[in-house]
Formats: sequence, structure tokens, C-alpha cells
Amino acid sequence: MLASFYKYQGTGNDFILFNNISGEFSNLSQATINHLCNRNFGIGADGLMLINKKDGYDFEMVYYNSDGKAGSMCGNGGRCIVQFANDIGIKKYTYKFIASDGEHEAEIDIDGTIRLKMQDVNAVDEQLDFSLVNTGSPHYIIFVQNVKSIDVLTKGHEIRYSKDFAENGINVNFVELLDKETIYVRTYERGVEAETLSCGTGVTAAALLCAHNNPGFNRVAIKTPGGSLSVEFNKTDNRYSNIWLCGPANFSFKGEIEI
Repeated sequence: MLASFYKYQGTGNDFILFNNISGEFSNLSQATINHLCNRNFGIGADGLMLINKKDGYDFEMVYYNSDGKAGSMCGNGGRCIVQFANDIGIKKYTYKFIASDGEHEAEIDIDGTIRLKMQDVNAVDEQLDFSLVNTGSPHYIIFVQNVKSIDVLTKGHEIRYSKDFAENGINVNFVELLDKETIYVRTYERGVEAETLSCGTGVTAAALLCAHNNPGFNRVAIKTPGGSLSVEFNKTDNRYSNIWLCGPANFSFKGEIEI
């Protein structure tokens, strides 16, 4: 069939979106999704999303990694699908939608910034040289010097396929502290199996670790290869709540493709 698609990106993390309110795209195969996301033979994207009808919510977000497999929560994708919902006529002041990790809220600010509420984080596993945080997707966080010089593809691949993580995979984030309120994050994403220009759940995980001994309200500015984001949250002991991922989400282009 000839299908209409839409392309969006959030700080360079790019996605194919289909309006699946009518259910016509519900049977896309893994091979088809992988082909559509291929940058040489398809449309090209880090992932693919369906916006579905869901009782009790403004919509349902269904996310697939570029390998064609169902993915866990995607923060940049969440912001993009909110903008997409607005663009196709689902206009709200506050959005409520369901994703793979549960319910989310979102707002579109007057300047176009999209604020996406993430799930609370009740535990951070801090090891000697790295930390593990689940922000809807599992993340490995390592702090480094001169993050722009890191070979993210090689080092991220080694960690993602190490014996502790090979079976289920993990996203690997290399983080540099630029100042007390700003970090630079580069991410190797599982499912894409490469560095992406930005990872929403990854920068969220990295930001939480920067709170350390700062109870109460925290705001961390984040730079990525694809642009700037911010994360706001409350910290009480080792619990993180009221977490908001804030940043742009932009329409790139639309087209038609034979599926």
C-alpha cells in the first residue's frame, strides 16, 4: 500500500511517524520497520513511532528501534510525538498519553519547547566507575574528560555487548561536567547500535546523577551533538520525582512510500 509518513527530530534524534488512529499500520513487521529506518534504502531514522487511539488518553505512543524491534521509552520520541499530535489536530494545553513504561504528561510552551514528564526514579545503582539508571530505558552512565574525543561507537559497543549487558542490551552514556549546572552527553543507543545525536532518556539519567548532594529542586542544562536540552526534577534522599525533559521537537518533512 502507498502510505503517508512524517519525519520529526528532537535535537537530531530522528523518527518516522505514522498516524495510526485508524489502525491501518498495526501489522508492520520487524523487517519492514528496519527497512523504513534504513538510511540507504528506506526513509532513514533512529526509530519509528505509531500514534494510536487509546481510551482514557489523548493517544498511545508505540515506539520501535531502527532494528525493527519494539523499544522501551524514548524521551526525544515522546516530545516529537506530542508535537505530531498537535500538528494533526489533537490540540491540548496538557497532554496525557500512554507509552511502554506507563503514563506521561506533556506541555507545549509558547516558545515551542516541549516539556515531557518522565517516570519517577526510585533507585540509582552507583558502582565504582559507572552508574546504572532506568529512566524508562536502561542507561549506563560514565563520567569522562573531553567527551568530544571519545570513540563512542567502539567503547559503547564494547560495554553494550559485554557479558553483563549483552542479553538485554543497555544504552551507554559518556558524560562530561562542563560547569556546576551544565553537562555534555554522548550516547550509544541499543537497537540503533550506533551513536545518536541525542538521547532523551539518556540525558535524563545523566542529569539525575549530577544532583548528588543537592536535595530539593534541580535543573541541569545538557548539551548533545544534536543540540541543547534541560532536565528539571526534585530530589529527596535517593528518590527523584517530578522529572521533566525539556527541549525542541521539529517537523522535518512528509512523504509517501510503498509498504
